[in-house]
Amino acid sequence: MKKISVLWVFLFFVLCGLNAPSYKIGKLKYNGGGDWYANRTALSNLIQFCNKNIGTNFEPDESIVEVGSADLFNYPFVYMTGHGNVLFSDQEAQNLRKYLMAGGFLHIDDNYGLDKFIRPQMKRVFPELSFVELPANHPIYNQKFKFPGGLPKIHEHDGKRPEGLGLVYKGRVVCYYTFETDLGNGWEDAGTYAEDTPEVREKALKMGANLVQYALTQ
Repeated sequence: MKKISVLWVFLFFVLCGLNAPSYKIGKLKYNGGGDWYANRTALSNLIQFCNKNIGTNFEPDESIVEVGSADLFNYPFVYMTGHGNVLFSDQEAQNLRKYLMAGGFLHIDDNYGLDKFIRPQMKRVFPELSFVELPANHPIYNQKFKFPGGLPKIHEHDGKRPEGLGLVYKGRVVCYYTFETDLGNGWEDAGTYAEDTPEVREKALKMGANLVQYALTQ
């Protein structure tokens, strides 16, 4: 049998290392009784779409991260969803604040019913900031994929228009809140929602990819 040179073995492991996932997307676990675990297949599909279309190198599966954990700082992009109650302790609010001020990014996705709970909790995180609707010319809507009309509507509940809201800290959107659209539902496995056509799912995934690209480049 022909001997394999040590150099070739070294090069093999170097090349493998270049392809190893370099970071993760986190799903935020919070207290209060709300279903933080909703949209179970959403992030794995978004990760796959981003790795394929915008050149990211995320691990293929989401990771669960708690609001008050030091591990929060290991994630450049954190996703939060649910339908019900949210409660941050003082320590958790401070930890989330430090994470966002240090360059982190939180996408809050109202899964219908989250709104009245999340707004006061985020006010505890940033008492000095309020959610503002981002204009359609904002960079979030003008990454690789263009959304000249702003945030797309994915799911219908109350006949209201979708709102893309941001908390802006020192000129950077640190938290983006999707309201009246259920963006993450559009990332779920095909067939999860009968009304989600391939076109609707693609639109949702493209908007999600824009959020990831914005978070990684700001």
